[in-house]
Amino acid sequence: MSTDNVPLNDGRTIPQIGLGTWPLDDAEVERVVTTAIELGYRHVDTAVRYGNEAGVGAAVAASGLPRDELFVVTKLDGPFQGEDRALKGLDESLARLGLDYVDLLLIHWPLPAQDQYVSTWRTFERLQAAGKALSIGVSNFKPAHLDRLAAETSVVPAVNQIQLSPYLTRDDHVAYHREHGIVTVSYSPLGKGGELLAEPTILRIAEAHGRTPAQVILRWHLRSGFVAIPKSSNEQRLRENFELYDFDLSDEELLAISALDRGGGTDSDLKGH
Repeated sequence: MSTDNVPLNDGRTIPQIGLGTWPLDDAEVERVVTTAIELGYRHVDTAVRYGNEAGVGAAVAASGLPRDELFVVTKLDGPFQGEDRALKGLDESLARLGLDYVDLLLIHWPLPAQDQYVSTWRTFERLQAAGKALSIGVSNFKPAHLDRLAAETSVVPAVNQIQLSPYLTRDDHVAYHREHGIVTVSYSPLGKGGELLAEPTILRIAEAHGRTPAQVILRWHLRSGFVAIPKSSNEQRLRENFELYDFDLSDEELLAISALDRGGGTDSDLKGH
C-alpha cells in the first residue's frame, strides 16, 4: 500500500502519511524506521532536539532505496536561531543523517521572545537556494508569526507543523494555511494519553467500518487535507496507521469527528515536541 502525496507551494510534494520519531533514541529509531520503510512509509520526521538523527540516517542508508524515494524532515531549534546559525546547524544535521540534503527543513519554534525567527527564515531561504533543504517550512508558528514572515521575507513556508487532532482542530490556523498555500502537518494526530482513541464517537465510526480508532482518526486527517505524522514503535500499529486508503468516511462522519474539538492549545503544549 502506498500513500498519497500533497502538493507544496514550491512545486514539490510531500507524502501525506509520515512517521513521527520523538522520543525514540538512536537505537530504537533505527529499528522503527527500518520497519516503517519495509511497510511502505516514505516520509520520516526527526529533529535536532530529538537526538535521533543518526539512527534515522542509519535506517535510511540501510534501506537501499534511491535517495529521491524518501522524504526526510528535520528541524532546527533555539540554538540555531539568528543570522547564519542555521548554516552550521543544518550541516551538523546532515552529517548525523549521512545525507547531502533534507527534503524539508523546519524552524522548530518561533520563540518570539528571542525575536530571531525572521533572520533565521532568511538563512533558511539561502539553504534552500543552495540545495541543502529542498523545501523549507516552520513548526508551531501562529498566524501572527506567519504574517510577519510574509511581510519581511520572500518565501512562503511550504508547511506549518502543528499539534492537531479532533480534540484540537485549530480552525484558525488551518484557515490561514489554506488561504496562504501552506500545508498543515499534524503532529500528535491521535491526541495525547489515549483518551481520543476511547472517544465514543470514534469507537462508533470505527466499528461501522471494521477499523481501529486510530485508522478512523488518521483518515479524518487525510480527508481534511492534512499531512499526518503518527508515531509508534509497535509493528502492528505502524502497519495499521499506514493502511488508510481502502476505506473512507462519510461527510456526516467527518463532521461528527470535527465536532469533538475542545479548543485550547497553548505554547506549553509544544515543549515536548
